[in-house]
Amino acid sequence: MNPLAIGIDLGGTQVRAALVGADGTLLARAATRTDAAGGPRAVVQQIGQLVAEVTAGVDPDALAGVGVCSPGPLDGSAGVVLGIPTLPGWVDVPIVAWLTEALRLPVVLENDGVGAAIGEWRFGAGHGLSDFVYVTVSTGIGGGVIADGRVLRGRRQLAGHIGHMTTAPQGETCSCGNRGCWEAQASGTALGTLARRRAARTPSSTLAAHGAALEAPQVFAAARAGDTVALDLVAHEAAELGVGIVNLLHLYSPERVVLGGGVSSGFDLLHPDIKRHIRSWALPPFRDVPVVAAALGQNSGVVGAACLVLPG
Repeated sequence: MNPLAIGIDLGGTQVRAALVGADGTLLARAATRTDAAGGPRAVVQQIGQLVAEVTAGVDPDALAGVGVCSPGPLDGSAGVVLGIPTLPGWVDVPIVAWLTEALRLPVVLENDGVGAAIGEWRFGAGHGLSDFVYVTVSTGIGGGVIADGRVLRGRRQLAGHIGHMTTAPQGETCSCGNRGCWEAQASGTALGTLARRRAARTPSSTLAAHGAALEAPQVFAAARAGDTVALDLVAHEAAELGVGIVNLLHLYSPERVVLGGGVSSGFDLLHPDIKRHIRSWALPPFRDVPVVAAALGQNSGVVGAACLVLPG
């Protein structure tokens, strides 16, 4: 019997779980809104419920284990989440120990951006490449780097916190407390915040009808319908993403940049301006590096998490 693995993608907005086959196929998938207010223990309970859902009727002997991708910083070797700026109370959480006790399976912890990069490297848009960077743009911004055919991990496996590059020193205040982090400028949260400000000042825009519920998906929908405020917001988002991507090109010299996360649902709208900014700001040898959407879509994280415990 081919081994199966459980992948968990813990995010500030959603917790996702999937049962994944050895070839990367999703055999079952479940998700729920992250109980951020309930704290770490409540979220661990959510993970247990999702695991039970995706493994219903599965022989436990067929399960290789559980891979968990979480925002960081975290200490993967110790199995501890050191702190998640977007989730209050997540400081020094021994999530691997808690889940091992609850699930009675081997559990491995990895940064969410790195995990998604592994998923895209093995089964997605980075397959066959020795050098690429994965960027996830959602509640925050994270990423993972494949360099010279290996996962770049760094000291304490903390490499890849690309969302906390400073891209605008006088910019917005980030959830980490610093000003002008790429995450504070270009995440889905940042786009939603800016959209609500602009909509409040422009009642003639179709965006204004969404009120406090206005988020990035509504911006992309309105832009596709020709709303001028939404189109301007998309151009702004592409420029902010372009700044960070140029930095990544210069730092890592990848063969490809893969863009995932919730904001990648607007990739078709963002891509032309992202490429325009790369052509304007990157050094000439870096300007032809393609920027592509994640091939696994919203499943990069759960597939990558499963890869942590799948053979091969």
